[in-house]
Amino acid sequence: MKIPYYQVDAFVDGPFSGNPAGVCLLNQWADDELLQNIALENQLSETAFLVGRGSSHELRWFTPEAEVDLCGHATLASAHVLFRELDCPESTLAFDSRSGRLGASRTPDGIQLDFPARSVTPVAETAALSEAIGARVVEAHQAIDDLLLVLESERAIRQLTPDLAAISALPARGVIVTATGENSDIVSRFFGPAVGVDEDPVTGSAHCTLTPFWCERLGLSRLRARQLSARGGTVSCVLEGDRVLLSGQCTTFLTGFIHLQRSGP
Repeated sequence: MKIPYYQVDAFVDGPFSGNPAGVCLLNQWADDELLQNIALENQLSETAFLVGRGSSHELRWFTPEAEVDLCGHATLASAHVLFRELDCPESTLAFDSRSGRLGASRTPDGIQLDFPARSVTPVAETAALSEAIGARVVEAHQAIDDLLLVLESERAIRQLTPDLAAISALPARGVIVTATGENSDIVSRFFGPAVGVDEDPVTGSAHCTLTPFWCERLGLSRLRARQLSARGGTVSCVLEGDRVLLSGQCTTFLTGFIHLQRSGP
């Protein structure tokens, strides 16, 4: 069995930046154990699996340890593969996922994703969160499956040395840490050791939470967001009602096939 495979850097600023994602093109769905094992073998934050269904594609995402409900960078990478590598003639793509129907459109500056906006509710107790993250938490909020922690400054975000074991024990998929930016509207980092991602280089799904949160705070409808991981990346964010439009660029790093065969002579 051969599976067409692409590795794409998403939300890039230049070479060897952004978040690498695997994209696997399937004719039909394989069993979940196989999909999870492929993601584990790839050892990327997420591997996306696509099955074409007429005018749309079914899309699923797996970290090395778990399937997730929403992933921005691997969706951007999937759209890039369809647009750029497979010469898809359409200007807009539709993906059916565990988070409903998602869209991707060509733009002059890259690809724009149409994702659901995510709201937050305040968390009163911040002492344990400050200890886990290794910095003073100014505000804490619970999103659908993540914690959103506001820190004092961009400098505090850059200098974090979090306790990953403590973060893994928190009741969340991962932790978003954020502050206003010096050369961008906002900055962030994302830690998800509970799902096998110690630090995600650029997290599109986190910006579904960050965009409505900061747009309300800053009185804006558009944001330029920077994720301050070692690789780094830029996400352009627009809030439109209950939807978030996330834009970025991609580069293809490698193409080939995954070969699945029985062991032995």
